[in-house]
Amino acid sequence: MELLDDSRLTAMGLLSEAYTSLITICAEQFAAHGLAPVEFEVLLRLARSSGHRLRMTDLSRQTSMSTSGVTRMIDRLEREGLVSRVPCDTDRRSSYAAITPKGLARLRETVPGHLELLDEWLIGPLTQRQLQGLLVGLRVVRDAVRPDATLGGDDGP
Repeated sequence: MELLDDSRLTAMGLLSEAYTSLITICAEQFAAHGLAPVEFEVLLRLARSSGHRLRMTDLSRQTSMSTSGVTRMIDRLEREGLVSRVPCDTDRRSSYAAITPKGLARLRETVPGHLELLDEWLIGPLTQRQLQGLLVGLRVVRDAVRPDATLGGDDGP
């Protein structure tokens, strides 16, 4: 079956397996800090963005969540005091999600353990050259499939 013995299928399969396994490993560590993986991603994106905030529409694009999904997530994080909504001065229809000091503190508690897991399972097995190649390749693919992924922010989590 030559059709099934295709490096494109292998590349997608390996990427999927690696991502699923890494997210499963990280989810337990996030849960120990009261966060779901997507909540960690949102807090990290906000913390790494200019002014520690993003327009809700940009956050939706960056996370591939629907606008209603982002609204519900921000509602939950706001109830916990981890984020706040900030009205846009120039567009009354728009608002920002901003990480609060409590959100930054939760992130600072969570990140060291997360980095340990990344060192063990993602970075550790690679040489420095392999890591740089992986980062370049992932950015190329990300930018091709999601050209607006960093709109309103930085280069992603």
